[in-house]
Amino acid sequence: MTAASRDPADLTRGSAEIARDVLRTESAGLSLLADELSADFAPAVARLLEIPGRIIVSGMGKSGHIAAKIAATLASTGSPAQFVHPGEASHGDLGMITREDAVILISNSGETRELVDIIAHTRRFAVPMVAITRNAQSTLARQSDFLLVLPDAPEACSLRLAPTTSTTMTLALGDALAVALMEARGFDRDSFHSFHPGGTLGAQLLSVAAVMHKGTELPVVAPDTDMGETLIEMTAKGFGVAAVVEESALRGVITDGDLRRNLDGLMARKAGEVATKTPTTILPDALLVEALGVMNARKISALFVVDETGALQGLVHIHDALRAGVA
Repeated sequence: MTAASRDPADLTRGSAEIARDVLRTESAGLSLLADELSADFAPAVARLLEIPGRIIVSGMGKSGHIAAKIAATLASTGSPAQFVHPGEASHGDLGMITREDAVILISNSGETRELVDIIAHTRRFAVPMVAITRNAQSTLARQSDFLLVLPDAPEACSLRLAPTTSTTMTLALGDALAVALMEARGFDRDSFHSFHPGGTLGAQLLSVAAVMHKGTELPVVAPDTDMGETLIEMTAKGFGVAAVVEESALRGVITDGDLRRNLDGLMARKAGEVATKTPTTILPDALLVEALGVMNARKISALFVVDETGALQGLVHIHDALRAGVA
């Protein structure tokens, strides 16, 4: 029976079992890698922290794809890094590797011939070199300053040949290096945002202070302001709310709900009498995504921003979160 003539349900079950086998095999490889982490890992991290230049990452074939991803992860987490293709390195790109750099070379066998020129270059100019390989007796391993050995875990394909488990372990080991370096450098949320200003990651790390309205944009009235003037201020600023402020401190907030609850004799009252005295607020350094969560939970569309003393700093509207790409 051909695959085309088999019942689709049988194909689905078969594929699902294959998927589970692959995931279990690769997961076992990662567990083995954690248990057998090379003794050179910590010294390698310490040396990479010391270099004044960049971390050059290289590999050929599937290892090259993994190397490019590791370089990107390092660069985005505070460790300047660059991928150099070993074939291009042999034709002039060796000039990208300076004495101030360090090199991470990846080869499952440790005998990838395209890496020979980079290995020779690092030895000639005393460039620190970290090797990631399965073969601890290979040329790459013997020439390295720091050796990170991959455990002899089986590849996940049925032939046990296609780079699967080995590339997953290498990728995870690169992540481990990046995170260890990141923590050693004290790379924090602000640093992360500076390297990821665009897209969803950038939006998730935006602070309230970065988008809040302030100054003359704010709808502000005093506690003794007539409600007629208060309504004019609310309408002019267009947020549907007004802040009742006394000596810079937020004393209350007037919303459309407050207006409806006080319709009887509203125009004879003062702003301080109508305002909610304990409004929900947020700090300027809170994340915008946190502000959005508060607004959703409270079913409100605007939040006033105050500092630790209660002084009014600004206002953030749900539309600000939408424009920033948080929602």
